[in-house]
Amino acid sequence: MEIISQYVVIIVLAICLCLGYIIKHSITVIPNKYIPLIMAIVGTILNVWISGWTFSPEILLGGLASGLASTGTYEMVTNIAGKKSAGTGAEVLDDMVKN
Repeated sequence: MEIISQYVVIIVLAICLCLGYIIKHSITVIPNKYIPLIMAIVGTILNVWISGWTFSPEILLGGLASGLASTGTYEMVTNIAGKKSAGTGAEVLDDMVKN
């Protein structure tokens, strides 16, 4: 996990998180199953742009990891927010570990 975390670019993750949220809640013609693919592509393009339009395997991995991490971050936040009302923080964490 530490290897992947060194490639996640926070600004790319944040932009992809916002774009993914907009797509999920505003553009209903795009099925949810395509949002991770779109975020991976957008993350790669953003990371190439941030890197001065240079391309390398590290830049590709950083963009892909950041874009896909944004979808995981969204799911984690919605799961925690949805389960918070069902119990205490410890119960929510226990449920997350079990699933």
